[in-house]
Formats: sequence, structure tokens, C-alpha cells
Amino acid sequence: METRKVQRLGPSTLAMTLPAQWTTNQGVEKGDEVSLRIGDKGTLTVLPESVQSEESEAVIHAADLDADSLERAIVAQYVLGRRIIHVDAGEGETLSSEHINAVYNAETQLMGLGVIEETPDRIAIRCSVDAEDFTLDNLIERLESTGSTMRNEGIKALAHGNPDLAQRALNRERQANKIFVLMLRLIFTAYQNPNLARAVGLDDGFPLIGYRSIAKNLELTADNAEDIADIAMEAEDHSLTVDSSTMKRIRDFTDQVNEMTEQAAHAAVERDYNAAIEVRKQYAEVEDCVQDILDDLPEMDNTDLLEIREVLVSLQQTAEYAVRNAEIATNLALNEESEHTTIRTPTGE
Repeated sequence: METRKVQRLGPSTLAMTLPAQWTTNQGVEKGDEVSLRIGDKGTLTVLPESVQSEESEAVIHAADLDADSLERAIVAQYVLGRRIIHVDAGEGETLSSEHINAVYNAETQLMGLGVIEETPDRIAIRCSVDAEDFTLDNLIERLESTGSTMRNEGIKALAHGNPDLAQRALNRERQANKIFVLMLRLIFTAYQNPNLARAVGLDDGFPLIGYRSIAKNLELTADNAEDIADIAMEAEDHSLTVDSSTMKRIRDFTDQVNEMTEQAAHAAVERDYNAAIEVRKQYAEVEDCVQDILDDLPEMDNTDLLEIREVLVSLQQTAEYAVRNAEIATNLALNEESEHTTIRTPTGE
């Protein structure tokens, strides 16, 4: 760790020099502007203009990559915040059909991504998403809402034997994944650039790690909803082998789970400690719901029983993810002054 002596310039200005090696590596010269990120623990981070630029590009060399690896590489570069991604076949080579298909598959998975140039040996993709177009809070709410809608459609499909509803839920999964990956992109770029952190609705970078975990938990709840819809598509008559009273219990359980996921997302976005506590109370009320329903089932075929269990377990896992998000919301809420917490600095200010 290097140290620098703070010097006084004028009656009220303190200054220090930047390390020569750092300025050379970052291309910082006299007259350039840098950004400063002030951390919660007294840290001060200096960011050169090169880090702040959203116009970064990447070239993916496709020659040694199979189609799946190429697709994953494109997604990774998108998450890393690249504005333009080039896929290059290599000198004297052309892109295979598998590589071209991988590029277009990635394009359909990622929000704001589009091919802007294509030749036999090279494809250029540009991301048109601007951080200012979204806030992370809004995307959290959208991802939670998408998962809840998928869950409702899957359960209604099972209640009414309606494969169209189940298919609708499955179609929404791609949208949920797009929102999730977009959140990863914004979180990563906001971490690098404090100006972008403000653009996506944050005053500082503290919530970013928590938001990353919340986004993943919500994406997993969408996966749970997808599992329920898959069961509806594959089950005989597209429904569960249960009587109407049991189906009502399952739908009531679904409503409680939806309320928990929505409340947890609200707690995180609004830094609402009381809402986070409420989610834990709600979970305590439904914790034994799965086993209670299973215990009350009559004797039945193992396949039918397994389908019911899988639906209930998916709902139970979703409730557990809501609790995890409520715990993160607790950390976010208690990091700020509130009726529950007074924050004191080491100097007592």
C-alpha cells in the first residue's frame, strides 16, 4: 500500500499527488477529469475517464469456441458493460453456421442488443441500452412482478387444466431472464462508475452487492414458476390429481407466497425494516403448509403424488428466497438513519 502526504493549497483546499505509475497506466494527464467515489467507511476511490466510459468494445475470437461457449462469451461481455461486441472468425476464416446462430441466439436473450454489421468473417453487435433508461429499483419490481405472474399462470393452469396458461408462463421466462441479465450489466457498470450509480437510482455503491443477490433470488423464483408451468404442460389433463378443496389450499398458499415476494422486494427498494420483519412473520405462518397439505392427501399413484409435491416444493423454495431478500433488505434499511437506527461516525458526528 502506498501512502501520500496531504498538502494545503490555499486557505481551504487540501490536495495530494497521484502515483505516477497509475497515471501512466490509466492515461491520465494534466487537465483530465477523474471521478471520486466516497465510500461509507471513509474510503475515497479515484476513477479515471477510461473506466467511466460506456463505449468500451470487445472482440471475441470464435475460432476455438464451440457455439455454446461463444454464446456464453457474448452474454459475459454484455454483463461486463461492453457497448459493442465483435465476433471474429480469425484471419482467413469464415464464421460457421453454428457460430452465426449462437450470435443471433444471444441477441434474442439480451435486452437492447442488436447486430449492426455482418460479414462472412465478422459480426458486430451493439447494445443500445443506456443506464439512464432504468433504475435498479424499478427492475427489481419488474422482475418480482414477472415471477409472480408466471406463478399465478402456472397454478391457474393446473387448477383449470389449461395448457395455454402454462405456455404463457413459460413464454415469460425469457423476459425474466432478460431483466435479470440487464440488472447484472447495470450493477457491474455502476460499481465501476459512480456517475452511473446515480443514474440507476443509487446515491452510492453500498447497495450493489445486495441488489446482485436480490436479482439472483428473484431469477430463481422465476425458475420455480417455470417448473410449475412445466408440470402443468406434462401432467395428465394438464392438472393435479386433487379435489377442489386441496386445490384451493394450494392456490391460497400461492397467494401467500406472492405476498411475501412482493413485500420483500418493497422492503429492499424502500429500505423498509418493518416490511422486512413482516416477511419473516409471514414465512413462519406458512412454513409447515407444504407438509400439512401432503399429510392430508389420500392414497394415490406415485406419479400423481410426485407432481403435487414438486409444485408445493417450488412454492416453498420461492417463499425461502423471499426471506433471503428480506434479510438483505434488513441490511440495506439498517445502514441508514431511521426510527430504528441512529448512525454515529467515529468522530461522534
